[in-house]
Amino acid sequence: MISAVLILNARGHVLISRAYRDDVDPRSIASAFRSQIIATKVSDRSPVKTVGSVSFMFVRYEEMFLLAVTKLNSNASLVFEFLYKLIEILKAYFDGKLTEESLRENFSLVYELLDGKIVRAFGADTGLEIVDFGYPQNCEAQVLKSIITQGGMKDVKPHELSQRLKEMTGAVSWRKDGLKYRKNEVFLDVVESVNMLMSAKGSVLSSDVSGKILMKCYLSGMPECKFGLNDKLMLAAEKRKGSGRKSYKEIDIDDTNFHQCVKLGNYEQDRTISFTPPDGEFELMRYRITDNIVPPFRLLSPIVREVSKTRLEVQVTVRSVFNNRLFGKNVVVKIPCPKNTAKCKIHVASGKAKYKAETSAMHWSIKRFPGDTEFSLSAEVELISSTLEAKKWSRPPISLEFQVPMFTASGLHVRFLKVYEKSNYQAIKWVRYVTQAGSYENRI
Repeated sequence: MISAVLILNARGHVLISRAYRDDVDPRSIASAFRSQIIATKVSDRSPVKTVGSVSFMFVRYEEMFLLAVTKLNSNASLVFEFLYKLIEILKAYFDGKLTEESLRENFSLVYELLDGKIVRAFGADTGLEIVDFGYPQNCEAQVLKSIITQGGMKDVKPHELSQRLKEMTGAVSWRKDGLKYRKNEVFLDVVESVNMLMSAKGSVLSSDVSGKILMKCYLSGMPECKFGLNDKLMLAAEKRKGSGRKSYKEIDIDDTNFHQCVKLGNYEQDRTISFTPPDGEFELMRYRITDNIVPPFRLLSPIVREVSKTRLEVQVTVRSVFNNRLFGKNVVVKIPCPKNTAKCKIHVASGKAKYKAETSAMHWSIKRFPGDTEFSLSAEVELISSTLEAKKWSRPPISLEFQVPMFTASGLHVRFLKVYEKSNYQAIKWVRYVTQAGSYENRI
C-alpha cells in the first residue's frame, strides 16, 4: 500500500502531492526527502531509503523526482512499476513531454488522476483514479483518456459511464469494445540497444542486447493477435512436431517482460505470444539477449601514441560489419584526449570531426555509414606543457553512437504476426527493425 505520492523538482520542492493516509503530511515528507536523501546524495546511490518507519521509493525523471512513500511492508517492485506507469500516463496526456511547466499548467488534471473526485461526483465511486486508497488501480493511459481529459471529465452520460467502468474492470480492461477503423493496420518496431566493451585489440570483453518491441494497433473490434519470434525453444518444439518450414537463426532470450495483455499461459506452453492489443501505441515486451551478439561496428586496432610529452598521434579506423545493402545513421565516434589538450589537427576520409573542450574528446560524425565499409581518422594532438608533475592520463575508452535501420545485433526476427477477429477482416502489417548504441566502447 502506498501512503503518499509526490512529484518534486531537483531541489526537493513539491510540485504535486497526494496523501492516502491521514497520518502522512506531504510537507514533512518533502522536508525529510530534502534533508535525508537529496542533501546526503543518497539519490545517486540507491532508489530506496528507509527513515524511521517511513520508506522512500523514488524515480528520477529529467529534473524531477517521482516519490512514493509507504509506512507498511509494501511490494517494492509493484511500487516502482507504478511510478514508471505514472510517467507514461503523464507523458501521454502532455504530448510526450513531462516537465515542471506541464505539471503546473495541468495540476488539476494530475490531481484528478490521482484522486478521482470528479468521477465520484457523478455517483460512480468505482476507483477510476490511478491510485485508490493507496492501491494502484487503472494505469492504462488510453482507457483513462477516454473519460478524463485536460478539460476535466468528458461529457459522458450516466449509462455510458457505467458501461465504460465495466469495461475497465473486465477481462480486457486495457481496450474498449466497439472500435472501428476504415483501414486495419498494425505497426511493429523492434528496437535494440547494444551494450558492448571491446579491448584495444578488437576482442569482445562483454556484450548484451536490451530490446523492446513497440506496437501501434489500429484494429477494429476485439482482435486476437498471435506473434512468434525465432526463439530457440519455439523452433525446437516446431521441429519435433514437423511444422517448421523455414530455417531461422536460433536465439536464446534470457529475460522477458510483457505487457499485461499477453497471455502468459500460452507463452509458457509453446512460446507463442498471444494477446488482445490495446488501441494505439504501446510496448508489447522487453527482452535481453547475451549470446552471439554481432557488433554493428568495429574499431580496427585504434592507435593513440605519445610521440612526446606535448604531442600525441591518433589513428582510428571504423568498419561496419553489416550487409552492404544497409547503412548506419548519425554515427558519432568520440575519441578521448587528455585534459591539457591545446589543439587538434584532424583529417577524416568521410564525415566531419572536431575537438570539443567540454568533453575533452574529438567528435567524429558520419551521417550515413554504408555497410561493409571502413573509414579512417588521423589526428595530431598538441598538449599544453606544464612545469608541475602531471597526473598520468587514464586513457578512457573510445565510445560510439549510432542507429542501424533494418538490422538486429542479436539476430532476433519476427517470424509471424497473425490477427484474428470475428468479422474476418484482413489487417495490413508493417515490421521495422532498429539497432542503436547503448554503452558501446572500445579500449585504447
